[in-house]
Amino acid sequence: MSSKNIIILMIDGGRLDRAKNSSLFKEVKSRSVFFSNSITYSPHTIAAMHAFFSGCYGTRTGTNSYWSTYKFKKNRFKTLTEYLKENNYYTCADIVSEIIIPKQGFDEFLIHDEKKDDLTDRHIRLLETMKTKNTTGHNFFLFLQYSNIHTTISEEVLKVFDNFSKEYFENRKLNEQRYDKLFKKAESYLTSLLEKITLLDLDKNSLILIMSDHGVSVGEKVGERAYGAFCYDYTLRTFAYFLMPDFDSLEITQQVRTVDFMPSILELLHLPLDKNYSELDGESLLPLIKGQKVSEKIAYSETGNPLEEKKPPKMPNTKSVRTSEWKLILNEYNNSKELYHISGDPSEETNLSGQNLGIESVLWNEFLKIQKKAGIIKF
Repeated sequence: MSSKNIIILMIDGGRLDRAKNSSLFKEVKSRSVFFSNSITYSPHTIAAMHAFFSGCYGTRTGTNSYWSTYKFKKNRFKTLTEYLKENNYYTCADIVSEIIIPKQGFDEFLIHDEKKDDLTDRHIRLLETMKTKNTTGHNFFLFLQYSNIHTTISEEVLKVFDNFSKEYFENRKLNEQRYDKLFKKAESYLTSLLEKITLLDLDKNSLILIMSDHGVSVGEKVGERAYGAFCYDYTLRTFAYFLMPDFDSLEITQQVRTVDFMPSILELLHLPLDKNYSELDGESLLPLIKGQKVSEKIAYSETGNPLEEKKPPKMPNTKSVRTSEWKLILNEYNNSKELYHISGDPSEETNLSGQNLGIESVLWNEFLKIQKKAGIIKF
């Protein structure tokens, strides 16, 4: 697959439950490898996407909060873009802000106006430009961020309500309707781009990844009116559809991490890891795609709960470790723990922490291993 283009369509704030119930996404699923249990490193875009591009948690790369984009340790962690650039790919991104993803390795690093630009038209034009590059002998990597869900949530929720607003949390139905309207627009955008990709014959020689970075709250838990405050599943579970000409359709229900996608793409392209850089936290999912039995990996997530403040903290203060069955949440801001049997309690309503369940000790030890690997002395 070394001659394949790479197209990533990232739906900022795309909820997994909406994708599963969408007729469009069901059609996409019928011709893709669908990871239906992928866990993001962070429920906000900056940390989530730096982890995606590096294959590493922000605990090690330095980008672990809203405020740490420029702390990314680029001399220690090589990004997906850099690998592709070194292998003669033309690399282009169109995003809402320069702090969203690592900049290194991009030939074009475009910023769109989230309030004025028509992203469908803009991104179709970029696909046409990439097709021209392809026709003249260049493979390309195109990363497109659909930011309109984020934009509207910012304007209609984040700027209107606080994290404890009764008006917001007592109107769950209205919150659902607002989000569903936004998701419909995202579906329309995707429909147009996928049609254009087919029209340009890019579906025949490209690996296409349709993914979300994190979900968005519709009022499930008081204290989080959007995303980035807690480590609950409505924001941590994401969708990922790999459309690849060389593979049949397949749904993989085993838990994976979004940090696994970068090494998976590299292996699909037969590009070896650079030993001059730090080892990855993620692992290639190609064995799973090929039907091989692979042990489930612990998934780690973290974010910064703003509490009563209007801005999130500079460092994460709520963290989680999980298997597909159990999740342990550690809230440093009040020194509490939450343990959920998520396979039987997907809404995370019954906290089982402190009941002498062996799994709590197992997950706690896994958490300590991750902190130790990152060089965090606190634990």
